[in-house]
Amino acid sequence: MNPAPVRLGVIGAGWFASRRHCPDIRKHPEAVLTALCRRDAAELHKMAAHFSVDHCFADYRELLHSGLVDGVVICSPHHLHYEHALAALEAGLHVLLEKPIAVRPEEGRRLAALAAEKERVLLVAQNPPYWSHCRYLKEQFQEGIIGEVESAHIHWVGSALGVMGLEPLPADLPGVVRPSLFRQDPAQNGGGYLIDGGSHLLCELLWCTGLRVTEISAQMDDPAWDRRAALVARLNNNGLATLSSIADSRIQAKRQHALYCGSAGTASVRGFPFELTLSSGKEVVRRREEELPPSPAPVENFIDCVLGRDQPALDNDLAVHIVEVIQAAYTSAQTGKAVRI
Repeated sequence: MNPAPVRLGVIGAGWFASRRHCPDIRKHPEAVLTALCRRDAAELHKMAAHFSVDHCFADYRELLHSGLVDGVVICSPHHLHYEHALAALEAGLHVLLEKPIAVRPEEGRRLAALAAEKERVLLVAQNPPYWSHCRYLKEQFQEGIIGEVESAHIHWVGSALGVMGLEPLPADLPGVVRPSLFRQDPAQNGGGYLIDGGSHLLCELLWCTGLRVTEISAQMDDPAWDRRAALVARLNNNGLATLSSIADSRIQAKRQHALYCGSAGTASVRGFPFELTLSSGKEVVRRREEELPPSPAPVENFIDCVLGRDQPALDNDLAVHIVEVIQAAYTSAQTGKAVRI
């Protein structure tokens, strides 16, 4: 007998949810989208009409206690992640939470502890665990093909000026509704681009290698609301890593490069689209993203976790550590000093 579908509601039913999570819920055979929550009534009903959802809420607490959901997907502005996820876990619901887990590490630790206490799934959606080339790269590290990381370098260049409210958004931007532009407020965003798109770079480094950061130094154009950031990280194996994010490039197309130099080999990643090159001894292997086994989307991983078939691709301890490192980077950029973690 097939189990009843997992009933999901979305808190922060906006632009990103309309592009990624809502469509994924609708097409999943074991999930059903039962409720949406957003404060803007007109945009909320536009979302409901598009995704054929009957139950709409302006107050997330009413959704949580409606009896209509087994779990929630939280896509609200970053500074509300803790409040919304805490209330959902306290209500006994499973939570799929957009990154970051919270804007302060202590809030993330509280969420992780509460999820464990309540025996509820808490899954944080960062990109690398759901990219095929990152999964392949992680496997190479786990199997010792690259050896111990001696240095790593990850760099992203693109333009996020539209979603940061610094230039008009394209009229043909994909999505059912327009972005809310909360990123233009550093208090709502938790900082600038580093805590937003830049967090994926840090996630790739740490999730793929299994390492952690022990000390960080950072330079930024504006430590309160960065568009440009460069980090030097000391890793817990005494390796060194550099990361940079440039979110105000005059070229709109995203450019990303990563280089991992290990004691037994070298891996490089070029995007977009992604292509991975692995050199170990005399062998050189190249893999394009589309050539690798497909990875689950966050919703698919979440449903499998709720049904007891899998574990979250991103461990909550690492989700918290990413925020720890980011906040330490902001402190370093403000003080001009290295910060130990």
